[in-house]
This record gives sequence, structure tokens and C-alpha cells, in this order.
Amino acid sequence: MQFAGRVEKLLPQIQTEEATKNALIMPFIQLLGYDVFNPFEVNPEFIADLGIKKGEKVDYAIIRDGQPVILVECKHHADSLDPHNSQLFRYFHTTDAKFGLLSNGLHYRFYTDLIKPNKMDEKPFFEFKINEIRDNEIQELKKFHKSYFNLENIANTASELKFLNEVKMLLNKELSSPTEDFVRFFAKQTYPTIVTAKVLEQFTSITKRAFNQILNDLINERLKTALNKENESEAALIKPETKDTLKAETTQDEIDGYLIIKSILRAKVDVQRVVMRDNQTYCAILLDDNNRKPICRLYFNGKKKQLALVGANKKEAKYEIASLDDIYQYSEELLKTAEVY
Repeated sequence: MQFAGRVEKLLPQIQTEEATKNALIMPFIQLLGYDVFNPFEVNPEFIADLGIKKGEKVDYAIIRDGQPVILVECKHHADSLDPHNSQLFRYFHTTDAKFGLLSNGLHYRFYTDLIKPNKMDEKPFFEFKINEIRDNEIQELKKFHKSYFNLENIANTASELKFLNEVKMLLNKELSSPTEDFVRFFAKQTYPTIVTAKVLEQFTSITKRAFNQILNDLINERLKTALNKENESEAALIKPETKDTLKAETTQDEIDGYLIIKSILRAKVDVQRVVMRDNQTYCAILLDDNNRKPICRLYFNGKKKQLALVGANKKEAKYEIASLDDIYQYSEELLKTAEVY
């Protein structure tokens, strides 16, 4: 997310709460599709009267169909977010807004009234840090975008999202420091006799190790699957000449050379277009799997390795290379050849 990278660069220059609003939170609201300079969409210093207190203001209100739907309160980026000291918490019920957003420009917390109608919950149903935002959080955030905003849909998913996040937090806490009840649950189902204090102490370590191993296995399995898919994709792009398919033997050096050339061309070309065809004499690196678009040829079958660059006239110019890394010396020529096509 480009915005997250921009935030990191801006932080040293942001000294005040007002600067936090202007540099971090207003651009964020704009990312949600709302015109921050149109008071009919984003109303700054929104008045939320409370009883005899008149003129009390919330930093922003996001407006739809003439009514506030999200109240936004801003803090300085170095301040913690405490809803108890927040105007948002106090004035939520005085408006028709269904959601509250409390933010310091780095940490964003979304609130609603799941526990008691018209009273903002103490715990957010959705929160994230902009510089650590995950793909699944981006998908949830999209629901607040002007183009997708649907009050009923968000309200229906808010409860599930709130409890999902709370369960995740509990699990994280248990995995890092298992409680006695958590350990006892597993010990009672696996230990053959009475679970004593000494057994619990032993199972605390066992439980923690077991979950760490499960997580590591899941990560390794995902990495293995991703690598297999990548290898299958690479293999699909290596196509030997039809007439020499049974005779050509593709070596590891040829494959490595092909991958180096792909990494060079990546700067200008979609690497899925770069294809390798092997035959008895040389390996051809082609654009779009087209014989009329040769990038270069690898002559690696002799005692000396040679890289053949193909000019505009389709004639070869061979260069001896001592190691595969020498291919990088010809990056400019390879890129120029690709640009011609």
C-alpha cells in the first residue's frame, strides 16, 4: 500500500495534532473515496451537542444522504488511543452516525453499538495499523469506501468481525503465554492419570511447543506450495524446439542463465512473455515464444560458454563469458533488443 510508505516518510515532520489531521488522516479519508474539501461529504468540526453543552465538536463527520454515518476523532500520531477520554465516546449517541473512527494517523479503530444500542462500544470491532496493514484488513476496509459503503452490510458483519478479532487476540496471548485453564484442557485429554501441578507445569511447555510446531508446519507447507507453483510456472515457459525435443538436454546452467536474463528484462518486460527454447546447439531466449523475436542465445554445450546477442538484422554477435554473472554485463543490450519488439 503506497499510502503506508508515505506515512513513514512524513512522520518526522509532523509535530502537532493539526498536522496529523492534514498530513495523515485527511488523505486516509480521501483514500476511502470521500471529497475532504466538500462539506456535504466530509464535514470538519462537526457539532454534536450534548444536553446543555452546546457547540461540542468532533473533528470530522462523513456524510451520506445528508446524515452523518461515521464520526472521526483525531489524535496526535504519538498519542495513544483511549476511548474513555474521547469525545467520540461521549457524543456518539447524540447523532445518527452508526460508526465511530478514532485515529492518530497510524492506528485506526472503528467502533459501533453492538452491546447497547446508541452507545458506542468500549472495544472496536475493527482496527489496524496503517504501516502494518494486511491483505484481509484491506478487504474489510474496502467496505467503508464510498463506492461500496452499505450500512446494513457493515452492521451485519461488525459483530462477527469484532468477536473474530477478540478470539484472535486471545489465541495469540495463549500461544505466547498459555494460561492454566488452556493447558489443563489439553493435559486432561492426553495425560493418562490425574493432572497435578507438576504435570501442568510440564504441559505448559509442551503446549507452547506443540502450537509453535503447528504454526511452523503450516508456514513451511505454504512456502512449499508457493515454490512448487513457481517451479511449475517456470517449467511451462521452458519449451524445447519441437524437432529436437528428444535430443536436447537442458542443463542447470542454461536454466540459471535463462533466469538471469528474465531478471534483467523484468525492468521493461512482463517476464511471463520471456520464454526459453532448447535445442541441440543452443538455448534460444524468445519474446512471446516467437522465433521472430529472439532476445539472445546461450551456447553452453561446448568447453567455453558463449552468449549470443541478436541484433536488429537478426545476426548474432557472440561473447565469451567466464561465469553466468557475466551476463549482467550485457543488460543494456538485452533491454534494447526487447524494446525493439
